Amino acid sequence: MSTLVLLPGLDGTGRLFADFVAALGPDIEVVVASYPAHQPRGYAELETVVRAMLPTDRDYVLLGESFSGPLAISIAASAPASLRGLILCCSFARNPLPVLAPLRFLVGMFPVGMAPVSLLSYFLLGRFASARLRSALAATIAAVAPSVLRQRVRAALTVDVSGALSCIRVPMLYLRASEDRVVPRSASLLLSSRVANARVIEFDAPHFLLQVLPADAAAAVTCFMSRTVLGQP
Repeated sequence: MSTLVLLPGLDGTGRLFADFVAALGPDIEVVVASYPAHQPRGYAELETVVRAMLPTDRDYVLLGESFSGPLAISIAASAPASLRGLILCCSFARNPLPVLAPLRFLVGMFPVGMAPVSLLSYFLLGRFASARLRSALAATIAAVAPSVLRQRVRAALTVDVSGALSCIRVPMLYLRASEDRVVPRSASLLLSSRVANARVIEFDAPHFLLQVLPADAAAAVTCFMSRTVLGQP
């Protein structure tokens, strides 16, 4: 059985992976990371949390979604013995929206946890929004303290692990959404240009790619894992 470790997006709960995990099927063991929902922590502290839950007795593939991409990159660059592949979904190595960098000092005043679901839906789901997905999004955001969300937004606006990309030796798969309103195409171009064994697959999807197209994403991930973990053609 193959093992896939999932690192969640900005919410950090892992709840929004449910449909994707179901689509992966029984042949893949899934470890879903969950970050503290009421303790503001930056990337360095969250990396410690993630490393503590990584398998040490079996091979695995690491998937970083959106916010968690820098964590996955940093870990992969350190070459853990059992890591066989890296997957990034709608993610980045450094601030994907540099135009917003000057606003990082004002994040503390943003009502992040109180943003209207309609606004969040516009950026995260776009034209693919449904009542079920909007409800799941609202419930997930409500479960995380606003101070935690603000800290993570601030961290994403200041992070830069691009220097670590050249140290990644395992195969990398990037899942790109053609209608991503959060992470631009340039983010994947940077990653694919600096990681030696990288492949990009684009889907007709919004930023919430795994939530909107769980079966299609699961098929791509399963194929990648078959090649990197099991060595199948």
